Amino acid sequence: MRILKYYILFLIILIPGIKTPAQKRISLSEAISTALNQNSSIKKSVYNLDATNEAIKTAYGALIPTLGINGSFDWQRTNYNSTALTNLLGIPTNATAKNESRDWSLSIGGNLTLFDGLSMFANINSKENTLSSAKYDLEKLRQDIILQTVTLYTAIVSNKKLYDFQAEDLKYNQGLLDKINQMYEIKTVPRTDVYSQEATTANSELLFLQADNNYQKSIVTMLNFLAMDVTESYIFSFENNDLNDTSAVPKQFDNLFQTALAKRQDYQSELYKVKIAENQVSYAWGNVYPRLTGNYGFSTIAPSPGNLFSQNTYSAGISLSLPIFSQFTTEYSIELADVQLKSTNEDLNALERQVKTDVKNAYLDLETARKQLDVSKTAVLSAKESWDAKKETYTLGAATYLDQQLAYNNYLQAVYTTISKEYLYINAQYTLMSVIGQLNK
Repeated sequence: MRILKYYILFLIILIPGIKTPAQKRISLSEAISTALNQNSSIKKSVYNLDATNEAIKTAYGALIPTLGINGSFDWQRTNYNSTALTNLLGIPTNATAKNESRDWSLSIGGNLTLFDGLSMFANINSKENTLSSAKYDLEKLRQDIILQTVTLYTAIVSNKKLYDFQAEDLKYNQGLLDKINQMYEIKTVPRTDVYSQEATTANSELLFLQADNNYQKSIVTMLNFLAMDVTESYIFSFENNDLNDTSAVPKQFDNLFQTALAKRQDYQSELYKVKIAENQVSYAWGNVYPRLTGNYGFSTIAPSPGNLFSQNTYSAGISLSLPIFSQFTTEYSIELADVQLKSTNEDLNALERQVKTDVKNAYLDLETARKQLDVSKTAVLSAKESWDAKKETYTLGAATYLDQQLAYNNYLQAVYTTISKEYLYINAQYTLMSVIGQLNK
């Protein structure tokens, strides 16, 4: 027993001297910045934007004449050997001959589309609208990442508050158990109170361990989302200046809806998709009209490189093609483009209804969360006063242990509810800002 005491004393002296790695503090804004920089979906979207920019360059390139250079060298040699021929006296001759030629050539030329039913311009507009739509999609993805980061971050801070409160609850129950034991020793409380408090303390310890587990797991979830090392130690704090002030948000539902239609990135992207579908219709109709193209060129040929450009040939021409029958492929392309345009308009109408639903639900959730938070704060104050009164009367012997524990449990439940409603209200603020398209970093 004495050895155990010395061992515990040794640990008490040693542990403070052990250096633990410094914990890195991460604010909400830092977490959002990290999420936006590390998210793979955002990176892929940025890469796709680069490819879309190149597609626009290609579309404009169709307006520019093509130009190509071609050079060649041809060598040819013919050997002739025959005994079938005879001279004037009829005597067979053994005739041999050799012919060799070399040709050097150089040509430059290209072609230009003069008219194609304005399909080139429709293609340019389509590519530019595709880029605009992709930019809005990227911004919507950024806002979704911000909202998800806020949700995970508030879960950490909420679990931390529950952990701290559960630690205080365990400390209180342990102290109360010591106090009840002392009261039992002087015969002021029955033995059953000791047993009840021992069970309550054990249950409090279990809840403390569960709160610690929830807190640690929420940190792991966040670090994994941020693509950070889960083995390192971090501290997350949610300061008051991190809270969004919704006082500037219009209170009337109609104003919120109009704001959402003007600011929502997914809705703006869908508007551009309708324009893209219209461009595809114009592009399909371009195949109905005549096509006018021009060509031009310059060439030279010589038996040796030094004689190049001594004989030059210039060429230019215009060709006109008129589609008469294309095996119904043109009609099919036009019909397909019209169907795509109608479908895109239906998607736009459906999204408009969804935006209206999202705004309405987010507005109702925010109002409900605000009211619930106010009610829960009032409940905490009332429950705390009731518990304080029962503690005093129990110490004086005017109340039973059950009365005190009932008041304390009501206080516990009120605190738990307040912590939950506090961060539910925070998330409701961010959600509303997201659904109206005003959730920025």
